[in-house]
Amino acid sequence: MLPAFLPFIILIVILLFNMIKIITQYQRAVIFTLGKYTGEKGPGLILVIPILQRMKRVDVRTITMDIPSQDIISRDNVTLKVNGVVYFRVEDTAKAIIEVENYLLATEQIAQTTLRSVIGQFELDEILTQRELINQKLQAIIDEQTEPWGIKVSLVEVKAIDLPNEMQRAMAKQAEAERNKRAKVISAEGELEASIKLAQAAEILGKQKNAITLRYLDTMKEISVGEGRSTTFFPLPVDFLGKIVEKLG
Repeated sequence: MLPAFLPFIILIVILLFNMIKIITQYQRAVIFTLGKYTGEKGPGLILVIPILQRMKRVDVRTITMDIPSQDIISRDNVTLKVNGVVYFRVEDTAKAIIEVENYLLATEQIAQTTLRSVIGQFELDEILTQRELINQKLQAIIDEQTEPWGIKVSLVEVKAIDLPNEMQRAMAKQAEAERNKRAKVISAEGELEASIKLAQAAEILGKQKNAITLRYLDTMKEISVGEGRSTTFFPLPVDFLGKIVEKLG
């Protein structure tokens, strides 16, 4: 009797084996019964009826997707190569399977076209200085377009902006000119401040008759100090030459 029922026993074992499915914690199973969506199962041990039911696994973790480098022309007609990264996750597994054929590919294509469109609306200086604004605009647009697919975009970042060599040299010259300009302005401000201080010092010395003499003696002391130095001074009144000029005149 056993050999006669052996094929049926083997068939039942195979069916039971195919019915048992294990869904990990970060996955969900979208179930279709006779081609119709009938719900979501998992995580853990689930049963799927062979032939009658079909299962699609969906990863619900945050997915990191690179946006390949795109050739983009900015609003001021500068050719750039820009790449980025998108962080998103599936919030509605049914929509991710039913509403779009391949949600990963579709999200990647949307990210690429949106990156080209948004970057092209800004000038080069704005692209380099307003990265946070650009990232926020990219996130809002991509999130809005992928929402019907049950996808939530949490973050979009522009990673690298490659400039042509000619533009890099022009920007280097501009930066050098800016540095030279700042250096000259700082030097002029220092000269102005020094002249103000000298005028204040001259005014103070002019009010105190003995102050200039003390300053003169202090200067002689500084000159005479030094190892192996021999200095001879011939003191003269500060206004000596002025009086000679007056008499000759």
